[in-house]
Amino acid sequence: SKWINKWKNYKNLPKNQGNKEKFYVLAMFPYPSGMLHMGHVRVYTISDTLARFRKMLGYDVIHPMGWDAFGLPAENAAMERNVHPADWTISNISSMKKQMERILTDFDWDREVTTCNPDYYKWTQYLFLQMYKARLAYQKEAIVNWDPVDQTVLANEQVGSDGRSWRSGAKVERRKLKQWFFKITDFAEPLLNDLDLLDKWPDHVKQMQRNWIGKSKGAEFDFIVESKRSEFIVKVFTSRPDTIFGVQYLAIAIDHPLLSEEWLPQNTCSQVLQFVEKIRQQELFDLNDVNTGQGMHTGVFAKHPITGLSIPIYVASYVVPDYGTGAVMGVPAHDERDWEFVRINRIISEDNIKKVIMPVIQDNSKATGMQHSNKVFTSRGILTAKCGQYAGLSSDDAEKAIVNDAQKAGYGRWSVQVVPVSESELPILLPTDVTFSGRGGSPLKQVQEWLNCKCPKCQGSAMRDTDTMDTFVDSSWYFMRYMDSKNSNQPFCPKKASNLLPVDVYIGGIEHANLHLLYSRFFTKFMFKQGMFALKGDITEPGQDEPFKQLGMVHGKTFKDPISGRFLKPDEVDLSNPSKPIQISTGMTSIVSFEKMSKSKYNGVDPETTINNYGADATRLHILFKAPVSEVLEWEDASIVGMQRWIARVWRLVESIVKKDLSTNNLSLNFNMNLLSKEDRETYRIINITIKEVTEDYKNSTFNTAVSALIKLTNHLTSISPYQNENASKKSTIVSQTYEYGVKTLVKMMAPMAPSIGEEFWEILNQGKQHITSVFEELWPKVDIECLSAASEVTCVVQINGKMRFSIMTPSAVLQDNLSTEKLILESENGKKWLGKVNADKKIKKIIHANEGKIVNFVFDK
Repeated sequence: SKWINKWKNYKNLPKNQGNKEKFYVLAMFPYPSGMLHMGHVRVYTISDTLARFRKMLGYDVIHPMGWDAFGLPAENAAMERNVHPADWTISNISSMKKQMERILTDFDWDREVTTCNPDYYKWTQYLFLQMYKARLAYQKEAIVNWDPVDQTVLANEQVGSDGRSWRSGAKVERRKLKQWFFKITDFAEPLLNDLDLLDKWPDHVKQMQRNWIGKSKGAEFDFIVESKRSEFIVKVFTSRPDTIFGVQYLAIAIDHPLLSEEWLPQNTCSQVLQFVEKIRQQELFDLNDVNTGQGMHTGVFAKHPITGLSIPIYVASYVVPDYGTGAVMGVPAHDERDWEFVRINRIISEDNIKKVIMPVIQDNSKATGMQHSNKVFTSRGILTAKCGQYAGLSSDDAEKAIVNDAQKAGYGRWSVQVVPVSESELPILLPTDVTFSGRGGSPLKQVQEWLNCKCPKCQGSAMRDTDTMDTFVDSSWYFMRYMDSKNSNQPFCPKKASNLLPVDVYIGGIEHANLHLLYSRFFTKFMFKQGMFALKGDITEPGQDEPFKQLGMVHGKTFKDPISGRFLKPDEVDLSNPSKPIQISTGMTSIVSFEKMSKSKYNGVDPETTINNYGADATRLHILFKAPVSEVLEWEDASIVGMQRWIARVWRLVESIVKKDLSTNNLSLNFNMNLLSKEDRETYRIINITIKEVTEDYKNSTFNTAVSALIKLTNHLTSISPYQNENASKKSTIVSQTYEYGVKTLVKMMAPMAPSIGEEFWEILNQGKQHITSVFEELWPKVDIECLSAASEVTCVVQINGKMRFSIMTPSAVLQDNLSTEKLILESENGKKWLGKVNADKKIKKIIHANEGKIVNFVFDK
């Protein structure tokens, strides 16, 4: 508490940044649930350690914090506690700020953002409008994952492999709703290609991004189904428009709107719907487990948009609802999967497969792209005579011509009319007099005064859209708002953003490696393209529009009921044998998995208890020492005691200097290795080796090895301390300075990880001196490279006319001085014996120093 209060005063002191280089350290901002768990503490400890370290290195550090404050938990809390979600959120923010203070974090609270405040969501609305104007935000009907408890749509990433909501645990349903979408495909190329430039991102995270983006280029064609009722248009996506003349069937997903009693023929309807339900039960939410060859003819035929031929429509397990339109062309002559589907379901005989692309063969060379004994040609080539007016065109030219002609003919393109509000009306303030029941869809629909409005375009009666954006939209740009959080005229100042972006290090949970990072990259690339900011250097350089240079992703350990998959609370699990966790109620071995730390997964250790028992500094050190940033932290309290003991040992080193009155005012000690004793030379070398190792560890975020190196230095300083015994006599001033330099260097380097202890030790070491500053105002220790070249003493081999005669132990620093080395050799006993005898008869012609001075050859006249 002493140092927490002092830091607040330091914040009020004037800052003179000068021309320091910026370093932006970002920790993922939390949802204000009211309680930090150990997952939060780990993330913030890592970011805070990096921020303090970089400040000591001389950087102008940006280390902001804010609140991802919108979301269903606030509404659920309102219903459970009979309080307004805004009041609950504000109260939680206050509580969590105090908790962040207790774990000794040094955040830039003057940059704070709260996403549920109008001064923030005004600009979220603004960015949405910009994307709508750029045709990157649009509406369409789609099959969605519906959480029946929270009554909201979930992204695929928010649904577990068991088909349950990651938040409520409810079994997720599939529903068809009109939804808003962002057209990320427009940025698919740079989103994919620029991943190769992110050399400080974990490889597995980049691969997750590649798999999620899964770029597909192509076109849509309308195949018309005619019935007695009306006309149904099946919109079909294809990545190979040049093969449209080879279509011999259409394949639709099990959730396609055509699969209903309204459109299916009476004689096939029941059988088809039973087949659909069978596939749905098989797949749950993992299409990889489904036999992709399963299919059934619907009994429905569609008209080919160009040839007018009748094309059968099959429901097929391999068609993914979220890919394209949920309907694809079946071209067995030119697609391996389509050929297999035709063969398994006996749709067409091999002799009747229609080939419409032929290979380009030159000089009788073998054609490439052939599969199944020349039955399938998958490469691009030349269109055959079966392609009418496009025959003879290359695949590339044919695609352009076919799609252009289709657009001119208007094969049934449709769009949803949406009227945006004027930017001058922003923010559209959310009503506060809302009743939260958890039923009936959006609570906004109940507030008639807010719902009913005038159309911004025609001034007629209109209704507001009650669909709300997922909180990922807020978190897709919050790191930019930090740059200029008080700006009321624009989301942020372009100049400030250009100077301070990108984020140098981003620390957060592994659960956000896909959705959040992808959308943050998408938003950043969009805003960069819009000219909202520009980075230094060539703005056309690839990767200039990437938001995060380096990632640190963390995750935690969870326990699940082996039958239901429900997350178990800590008191429901017997961990007497850590390798075999037992569910107490059933006696069964629980399922262990490693996921995000959160209250909903009951793997969030309460940091308050740990800090009360062991102290914030020891807790932070334990977090950093127990596991590397990229590895799972299996939390247990036992080894925190080891960190407490280390702190106590360093404290004894600090007090030993003060008690013996050895502390000097001069911290820039100029060590002359030649004047130091053997013991001090070794100590000085060990100190500098530690500085080098720990500096690299901090830069690479490998804090576990940094702690290990500092403990080794502590061990050495303890072993050579001349003041362990009260009756021991004082040694030379040089010894005292070397020892003191080691202790002060140790305190500086442990301070970013254990800040209040670091400050306390620094204050003790500087008692009685004027103008004592924070240890974090000190510069990071620099490495004396010269003393690292070798050990304090090395073996020097002495040769006479190329023959080895004897060796001598020589201080490593002396090896760098040829004259000093020669003097030591000549004055040694063996030197007098061998060189004095030869020198009496012959003169030294030359002296050769080799192997960095470790070999000295005295050459005499013959």
